Amino acid sequence: MYLHIGNDWSVDIRDIIGIFDMDNTTVTSCTKKLLDRAEKEKKCIYTTYELPKSFIITEKNGNIRVYISQLGAGTLKKRLSEEGYL
Repeated sequence: MYLHIGNDWSVDIRDIIGIFDMDNTTVTSCTKKLLDRAEKEKKCIYTTYELPKSFIITEKNGNIRVYISQLGAGTLKKRLSEEGYL
């Protein structure tokens, strides 16, 4: 099963570590450092050029990716619950 995270992007739900609201989590320095590091290591994938509302962290075969999405964390959570994954 895949979760559509915006535009033409989907991620395998088995790879999702977490879905985070951009407004609530980027207040702390820890999250800012995480996003900065992911950007520097070219592990950030932008699914939109619009204002980002959430980010999704995935891990597959030891490779971590951070997807930046214009969809809100609540919307993504709702999609998962509608499919019976929450």
